Amino acid sequence: MVSHNSLSSTPKFPNSFTTRIFSDVAGDITIVADGEPFLLHKFPLVSRSGKIRKMIADAKDSNLSKLELLNIPGGPQSFELAMKFCYGMNFEITAANVAHLRCAAEYLEMSEDYREENLIVRTETYLNEVVSQSLETSIEVLATCELLPPIAEEVGIQSRCVEAIAINSCKEQLVSGLSRLDCDGESTELKSGCLEWWVEDLSVLRIDYYQRVICAMGRAGVRPDSIIASLMHYAQTSLKGIGKFQIWNPARVKTNPSTEEHDQRTIVESLISLMPTEKSSSIPLSFLFGMLRMTIMLDVSIACRLELEKRIAFRLEMVSLDDLLIPSIRTGDSLFDVDTIHRILINFLQRIEEEENEDCGYESEGVGSSSHGSLLKVGRLIDAYLAEIAPDPYLNLQKFMAMIEILPDYARVIDDGLYRAIDIYLKAHPLLTELECKKLCKFIDCGKLSQEACNHAAQNDRVPVQMAVRVLYFEQLRMKNALSGSSGDGLLSQRISSGVPSAAMSPRDNYASLRRENRELKLEISRMRVRLSELEKEQVCMKQGMMDKTGHGKTFLTSISKGIGRIGIFSVQTGGRRQKSGRKGRGSDGKTTGRSRRHSVS
Repeated sequence: MVSHNSLSSTPKFPNSFTTRIFSDVAGDITIVADGEPFLLHKFPLVSRSGKIRKMIADAKDSNLSKLELLNIPGGPQSFELAMKFCYGMNFEITAANVAHLRCAAEYLEMSEDYREENLIVRTETYLNEVVSQSLETSIEVLATCELLPPIAEEVGIQSRCVEAIAINSCKEQLVSGLSRLDCDGESTELKSGCLEWWVEDLSVLRIDYYQRVICAMGRAGVRPDSIIASLMHYAQTSLKGIGKFQIWNPARVKTNPSTEEHDQRTIVESLISLMPTEKSSSIPLSFLFGMLRMTIMLDVSIACRLELEKRIAFRLEMVSLDDLLIPSIRTGDSLFDVDTIHRILINFLQRIEEEENEDCGYESEGVGSSSHGSLLKVGRLIDAYLAEIAPDPYLNLQKFMAMIEILPDYARVIDDGLYRAIDIYLKAHPLLTELECKKLCKFIDCGKLSQEACNHAAQNDRVPVQMAVRVLYFEQLRMKNALSGSSGDGLLSQRISSGVPSAAMSPRDNYASLRRENRELKLEISRMRVRLSELEKEQVCMKQGMMDKTGHGKTFLTSISKGIGRIGIFSVQTGGRRQKSGRKGRGSDGKTTGRSRRHSVS
């Protein structure tokens, strides 16, 4: 009599037969199951197993006393349980042994053709009535199928477990949804306990089974956020924790990857392919960057890496600076993976361009438009990133310049962050030639530097002389506008006048020119707001100075003249200026000379 009413969490098989099944009845046939002998009796075996019956009937020797069976599903342990079933001995069918028993019964042909209520029917009843009705049991049974031969697929154990998991997870989703409603207004600890428990249970599955389960869940209608939570937990479990790989270990670089690394590569590629594509799903950026680091370290396929980069680029304005600091794995290259960030930035700009192309009117392109706001945030982020990677002595100048010039001019309202990054790079790379310094500093718009940055640049001996002259010119122009009460209207009109479309232009070029003009207008408005704020602060300081210094002979005009005098100090020759060894020019006679004198611009 076979019982199938209880479950077991771990595989427990009975102890092997000794030499005979009954001590007082001698066996008449020995069956060697995958190398392990069993002393049995022909009659109970042929009455239940079609395979053994055929083997004995087909034998030339009528007194056959030995048979050999190879590649039994589940091995000798499953064969032993099947033989006990033939003898009518009582044992327990559990979630741990039902898959092996079902495959062994199929292998031994223990069907209804030879005996009613045979082992195939018994195991099928357990699968249908117990396993298919329980999410936890379905996962446990599916996990035991990993070492079974293809016969398990033929009888459909895996597919039935996968569908059962998907259906039951939907039911659990409804229950957890009601639990979340009950948790409204309760503590955070209680709400966290309402999350799906099966998220952790799925991590025991092999990656191919896990992939099938997640696909089935998606078809069944499981929420994307639940699938994302499962993907994150599976990655942290199977990849030994993503956080351990945040810093690249050069000892892991191998010409011939190990089996473990190959398995991890397969897991990463599978998890990326399983990420929900719905726009409503929000995968945490920390998880995306963790997976991106794994793709770089494990040399995952380019398609998977590009997929992650596109997902990150879609939300680049939400990224933190630490996320962008991805270590480089190439020896002799820069310390940071600049190429990956460059590709992400390209994808982001393409997304901004597509969003702008969708809007043909100007109403959606106001100063407060989402695309323009995202671009300004990314501009500040990239400037901070450039400042972080600038001290790297191995950072190639072309890569550094490529990261600067990829952003359009209207992505920066002020260039203080860009100036700081370039200054750090110049300080960390003193061997740059004068021509290279000029090329690098040309990216800085001196008209977009703050008062503090202008003061610093005017005294900075690392920047070319031409830039210092431009800084002084814009400072004097700004001071002149401040004295005349202007807010930069001259600069604004000068910039706009160059962008007036011609009547001879095609409609498409005309529209593109108008869009560029609109961007410049938005940029100028933002810049004027910054300048206005600076002027207001200066006015407050001047008024305060006038009040504090009343009676000492200093007025508003004298304060202004003193400010102009401070600017003039930076324009005269400074004899004590330090020279850089790698930044010396040559005179007309070919000899190395000091840096040329700087002259003021009136």
